[in-house]
Amino acid sequence: MGFILSMGLILLVGFLVGYLLDKIRIPGLVGMILIGFLFGPQVLKLIDSSILDISSELRQIALVIILTRSGLNLNIKDLKSIGRPAILMTFLPATFEILGVTLTSYFLLHLSIFESLLLATVLAAVSPAVVSPRMINFIEKGYGRKKHIPEIVLAGSSVDDIFVIVLFYATLGILETNSFNALTISMIPLSIILGIIFGIIIGILLSLVINKFKFNTLGNIIIMLSCSFLMIGVENLLKPYISISSLLGIMVMAMIVLFKARDKAKEISIGYNKLWKIFEIILFVLVGATLDFSVISSKGLIGILVIFVGLLFRTFGVYLSLIFTPLNFKEKVFSIISYLPKATVQASIGAIALSHGLSCGSIVLAISILSIVITAPLGAILIDNLGPKLLELDNNSNIGLYEN
Repeated sequence: MGFILSMGLILLVGFLVGYLLDKIRIPGLVGMILIGFLFGPQVLKLIDSSILDISSELRQIALVIILTRSGLNLNIKDLKSIGRPAILMTFLPATFEILGVTLTSYFLLHLSIFESLLLATVLAAVSPAVVSPRMINFIEKGYGRKKHIPEIVLAGSSVDDIFVIVLFYATLGILETNSFNALTISMIPLSIILGIIFGIIIGILLSLVINKFKFNTLGNIIIMLSCSFLMIGVENLLKPYISISSLLGIMVMAMIVLFKARDKAKEISIGYNKLWKIFEIILFVLVGATLDFSVISSKGLIGILVIFVGLLFRTFGVYLSLIFTPLNFKEKVFSIISYLPKATVQASIGAIALSHGLSCGSIVLAISILSIVITAPLGAILIDNLGPKLLELDNNSNIGLYEN
């Protein structure tokens, strides 16, 4: 159909279907995924191949927008006051899920231990595309504000993704080189530390530019988005020599901008919210276009069992993270369901093992797609419908994270 015509069709139909489903209290992303499947290569073939060829890049742009929005809504002072649970939520639930999926895959799918670990790192990431917009919405409306519950989930789920992605590439390197050594393991914390330092440096420089030159909001968004892309480019250039988590750096950069240029950060955040509305449609339609039910059916019930065992382990990890906090039972249940949905990371890295020629690639892809189909709609529906019932509304928090 051509790139322009296909993109117009994706945006128009994706928006209208998402809008109609939102009106009947079904998350719009469900309709977007369905439209992607119908328009994709498996059914009507209405999406031009040129769009599918760059789908990974488009999904990465969406991920950059999501992480920047998260950073612009994470006040450093609030995170310090939250303390231990915010830190534990960044890695403990994912670690438990990785453990559960690795063991289940090893015994039921007969994968090697590192192939099982690779699958586990793909499945263990929470979807920022599902979670972040909803947590930001709860923050703005004041739900759970008194105990900073949406902030805990927002910070934890955002860093959770980065933690898992770093583990994924480390495991991928082990499988490709058939080598496992201390240097490979040491690159994981080094990548995280360097990503934080990178983000702090760029965030300070960006804050100086924003405060000094007084660009309008659009100008600030262009500069911030450009910095994000450049950070990813630097990571790719340095990858043969040293590993830097640019995605973590992007979120830290946004947090520094919020800390150093609070008023401008609020305006930039509003602009990113509007930008996300476009890329949300593109992201989930392209997720739907990647669905291949012939691949999914090949693993069927075993794949579903692996997914739910992982979620069970993740639930235990969330509970442990919050066990000595003032959160009541309802608030802990909300935190648990907020950590269920998967989509963005699975769509971004689920096919990498297959494209790299690994024997486990088709299994990893099939089960990662299954996890999207099952957990993204389920998680979104539970968060949207149960969130206002499980969280206490604080009517005095209408200025949210931007208050002094």
